[in-house]
Amino acid sequence: MSRAPRPALRGLLPRLARAALLALAAAALPAHAAGPLQEARQLVLVLTADWDAPRGTLYRYERGSADAPWRQVGAFEVEIGRNGSAWGIGLHAPEDQDGGLVKREGDGRSPAGVFALGPAFGYAPGAATALPYLAMEASHYCMDVPDSPLYNRIVDAREVGRDAVAGSTEPMRLDLHKDGDPRYARGLVIAHNPDHIPGAGSCIFAHLRRRAGEATAGCTAMDAADMDGLLAWLDPAAQPRLVLLPRAQARRLAAAWGLPEVAR
Repeated sequence: MSRAPRPALRGLLPRLARAALLALAAAALPAHAAGPLQEARQLVLVLTADWDAPRGTLYRYERGSADAPWRQVGAFEVEIGRNGSAWGIGLHAPEDQDGGLVKREGDGRSPAGVFALGPAFGYAPGAATALPYLAMEASHYCMDVPDSPLYNRIVDAREVGRDAVAGSTEPMRLDLHKDGDPRYARGLVIAHNPDHIPGAGSCIFAHLRRRAGEATAGCTAMDAADMDGLLAWLDPAAQPRLVLLPRAQARRLAAAWGLPEVAR
């Protein structure tokens, strides 16, 4: 991920993509009292050593029903924000936050909390995934300018106009803008800050590593093989969720959120 990430809607990409992301986020709103993972049957759990750690372990879990136990189906190492993590805006209740910073634009931290996932995106016309997919072209940008009315959205300059994307440092075809950069060749949106609150952080993705060990500006980066497995596994019908937390916070919230044993 390049600068600071942000959720992608091709809001101004076809209506289907917008509807798909809104549906995923809306479906992800069980009552907080019942826990933010209440309806989820797929869980992407990223655990780090502490708030300032720039890397961690990603665990994949699934279950057959909302009241069944979680079953681990994979794990691998990932990089996150170069400065670690901070509380983001997602599906968890504000009162769940205890300690740690709050995510801000350009802080180099990945958002912590519970988030909906999707759509997927990439350089190719399609991908092997059940998630809605957005094919990126040279005219697509994710808006990281807090005072833009398009903040925290993926837009097409051919539709919104070149002036509307002025100032964005987040082209979605990094390979064309940054000498073959592979990071956005395949990825998916982490739905942080779905109401596009200015300055709260934008364009948060899971994407490919540029090189091993390189932290991000706030996204979660992984090897291509791990991304391919994740995309092939994710199923919108299973209401997949991402949880990113330092291990101490995961232990504190494990019972309230219904996290699997590894977090306890």
